Amino acid sequence: MNLFRIIRREISHSRGTFLMGVSAVIISVLSYIISLSILTSSKSSFLNGMQIMQADLKKEISGLEDAIRKSMKGLGFNIHIYPEKQDLSVIYEQGYGEQTMPENYVEKLANSNIVTVNHLLPRLTEMVKWKEKDQSVLLIGVRGEVPIAFRGENRKKALIDPVKVGDIVLGYELHKKYGIKPGETIKFMGKELNVTATHSGRGTVDDITAWMALSTVQELLGKPDLINGILALECNCESLDRLGDIKKEIGQILPNTRIIEKESKALARAEARNKVKRTGQTQIQNFALSQKQLIVNQSITTTLFVLIVSALSIGWIAYLTFSNVAARSVEIGILGAMGFGGTKLVLLIISRATLMGITGTLCALVISLIAVPLAWGREVFVAVFLDMSNVFILMCVPTLLACSAAWIPAIKGSSKDPAEVLRNE
Repeated sequence: MNLFRIIRREISHSRGTFLMGVSAVIISVLSYIISLSILTSSKSSFLNGMQIMQADLKKEISGLEDAIRKSMKGLGFNIHIYPEKQDLSVIYEQGYGEQTMPENYVEKLANSNIVTVNHLLPRLTEMVKWKEKDQSVLLIGVRGEVPIAFRGENRKKALIDPVKVGDIVLGYELHKKYGIKPGETIKFMGKELNVTATHSGRGTVDDITAWMALSTVQELLGKPDLINGILALECNCESLDRLGDIKKEIGQILPNTRIIEKESKALARAEARNKVKRTGQTQIQNFALSQKQLIVNQSITTTLFVLIVSALSIGWIAYLTFSNVAARSVEIGILGAMGFGGTKLVLLIISRATLMGITGTLCALVISLIAVPLAWGREVFVAVFLDMSNVFILMCVPTLLACSAAWIPAIKGSSKDPAEVLRNE
């Protein structure tokens, strides 16, 4: 007898039982696919939420950094480097020091791998007499900022513009008192200089300040290649001891110097920026922990759901197979008497269960191909069905479970003696 013909006739004869078994497989496979889709969607939402939060935090930090940069514009330097022998009480009293150091100190810093400061600005400052006007002036000589060499394209942009040789910039009281306007030429300590800019009133010593090129001031004061201070801006780095780290790093490069930190609104904003960053990172970490816990809980719940549904499906297929074998004991006895018993009968019952598994799996896949993109979107669909481990499970496990469910009824049915069955009937 042809096994495949018998299987086909068997399925045709007990079509209802076969369809109920297929339905059990469909439900089991769909429960697995739905669980995968829910977990994949949750993970995708979690990753998207993390990306959005990180982007928002980055945007907020960037905005604060812009605010810090703007507040530093002009004289926003907050790290001052002086010669080692400089008495700091003199600095606090008159705003500048009397001791000097070589101008090339700034190049040493710039050519090092320093990371704690940006924007190096050497200067030479001294209170002098403007003989032509009989006026005390705080004379400040500056040169263009010296970029940190190793940062390459990441060098910070200059915070203040240098004064060119032959030019002078005057504070409010100096230009207001003598009616000096930008574009005029004045004589200062015997030198003719072009007034390129005048400052508005600041209510500080800056109002009696005159700015010139560093080389010009060095010449006027007779201090060639010397400076009495280097201004810098600390990098906006988080540290338990910012100033200590700055002093340590600069001290290793310029051991004969002293460093002080000047409080400023910009520094307060920098600290606020760091606080916002820490708070944002904490929120992101808390969000990540809560979402991961949620995903773990969902994973446990869906796994239990799939296991329960699969167990019920296996039990249902086993029950249907038992019922079918019991109801058709006479037919089984006749088949056994005709030589179609034992292993062949087991193969018949198992093959029928295999077709249940294959048919149910294919039907569930067709339903999923339509439903998953509509319910969870294309991204979840691709993630679920392009995962080879998922494909392997969907292709093999449902059919194996259906075969396992039919195994015991098949063994029990094939073990009966045909003569005994027919005699009892």
